[in-house]
Amino acid sequence: MNKLFAHHRLVSALLMFACGLFSLSVAAKPQLPDNLQWLTNDEDPVFASDKAIKGGTIHDWLPSFPLTLRTVGPDSNGSFRPNIHGNQMQLVNTHPDTGKLIPGLATHWAYGDDQKTMYFKLNPQARWSDGKPVTPEDFAFTLDFMRSKEIVAPWYNNFFTTEVDKVIIFDDHTLAISSTKPRPQDELHVYTSENTRPIPRHFYKSLKGFVKKYNWKVVPNTGPYQISKIKKGKSITFKRKKDWWAADLKYYKNRFNVDKVKFTVIRDRNLAWEYFRKGKLDVFDLTLPLYWHEKARGDIFDKGYVHKLWFYTESPQASQGIWLNQDNEILKDKNVRLGIAHAFNIGKVNEQVLRGDYVLKNSISSGFGDFTNKDIRARKFDLAKADEYFSKAGWGQRGPDGIRVKDGKRLSLTTTYGYEAHTPRLVVLKEEFKRAGVEIKLRKLDGAASFKSVREKKHDIWWGALIGGRWPQYWGQFHSDNAHKPQTNNFTNTDDPQMDRLIGAFKSSTNTEQRVQLAHQIQQLIHDQSAWIAGLDVPYVRNAYWRWVRFPEVPGTRLLGSRAPYVFDYNGAFDVSDGGQLWIDPEIKKETLAARKQGKAFAPVTRIDTTYKVE
Repeated sequence: MNKLFAHHRLVSALLMFACGLFSLSVAAKPQLPDNLQWLTNDEDPVFASDKAIKGGTIHDWLPSFPLTLRTVGPDSNGSFRPNIHGNQMQLVNTHPDTGKLIPGLATHWAYGDDQKTMYFKLNPQARWSDGKPVTPEDFAFTLDFMRSKEIVAPWYNNFFTTEVDKVIIFDDHTLAISSTKPRPQDELHVYTSENTRPIPRHFYKSLKGFVKKYNWKVVPNTGPYQISKIKKGKSITFKRKKDWWAADLKYYKNRFNVDKVKFTVIRDRNLAWEYFRKGKLDVFDLTLPLYWHEKARGDIFDKGYVHKLWFYTESPQASQGIWLNQDNEILKDKNVRLGIAHAFNIGKVNEQVLRGDYVLKNSISSGFGDFTNKDIRARKFDLAKADEYFSKAGWGQRGPDGIRVKDGKRLSLTTTYGYEAHTPRLVVLKEEFKRAGVEIKLRKLDGAASFKSVREKKHDIWWGALIGGRWPQYWGQFHSDNAHKPQTNNFTNTDDPQMDRLIGAFKSSTNTEQRVQLAHQIQQLIHDQSAWIAGLDVPYVRNAYWRWVRFPEVPGTRLLGSRAPYVFDYNGAFDVSDGGQLWIDPEIKKETLAARKQGKAFAPVTRIDTTYKVE
């Protein structure tokens, strides 16, 4: 009886379907919009040299061994992580000289009408280092991975929920990635390509116990190098892939030339310098004036075995300066803040401590091209002007020791900072402030403790900087949503309705020209309020290198500093975005070592390259 009843139900259903009374629900395959304009770029200049030679090993150093090879989760946010990220390709890259998009994992891209979505065509040749093809499913897995609680990474959980919406798969080589909100076209790729890089679905069988299970796993990547040897606590070696899938593509040809990069752990910088002088390291950073002017001297430089390079870039600069906490009773008064600005003798610090090497900063958003308000000029050191503003604020009188007094209180403030190397700079500033009648006490903490203290707003003045991305960011530092509360980056406790309106408009605008105008207005208002006071820019990289290390005629790129801090560290040498330009010449190395043994000299070389210097 039950079988007969089931048979009658099936027959009835088929008759109803045939008559159109109901339809079966089948998930429709996503369809590409008809109006997409597919773009690519094979017209921009190459930035590698056709003189490059493959082979050799670059020897570099690490001050400590990484705590993990994971790039997310506990202990992953260390200085070694960029070396791993640098070998994971994006769908599209930014040309490091023109700023235009160029192919990466994708050959073509397109923009959706919603201003939230980018469409991509994967290069069919794209491969993981284990030979598996890169697929759209790997990008879909990125969202699953980054949203998983198993990775123990709350920031990534939040970002890939609130900023990245979804991945849409159309076929084996076509996908789209959507942001959660409309964005300017020239910023959309940051969310859909730069941040949403593929993660190999086939490698991660399960994320259960991720932190411990994958702590020392070498994950397949898509770039030119892969970790080949690990000596715990001692060294890590990367090896160039012999069959890297992108090796002959226009923007990647003649790059990533050395066969290996070996990082040796040397826990003291002075000892690392001695390793370099003996030829056990190939390159060394000379950004600190002490190294460029004093240590980089002697036989190996005089005889031309080692060269020096000072290379200017045009990259976004950190917001270095002093941040005045306006919740402090003294610093609430704008006239006091203006007095401090005119008593802030950063020029003397630059000349007396830093040999005049750094550049006096004007705007909080310097180095951002059109987004930088170049009409703003930092207030000059002027004791008369400082006295005028302090007097307006009621601090006209001075005590027996020269420090200003008001209602029985001294004009005394504490400056918090986090690096011992900055102490000589702050000692000079302290004495200059004393001339203006301001007592500055120095509060030295380690880097992490310093930053924690100012995030909790337990400071009067913070000497420090925030490093941003390719476009200015203001909401975290200056919007009232982040004022008067701990664990935010509004270190000045700025709480101003006009600022909020401008920042809100800047965040919501999708028109680049309008965003530029709003950025200029915000920078002007920050300057006018004088709660952040401009410090110094370092728009260059400086290095020493043995003469067998070679590079193109222009030894770097315009935007080098935005992704790679030095011309010759692992990022600068090998980062897929803009690195990998150097090579080792075996004949020159042989010649140099023989000459050194025989005492033969070459012409000394100190090169200052101003190709991309911003005047």
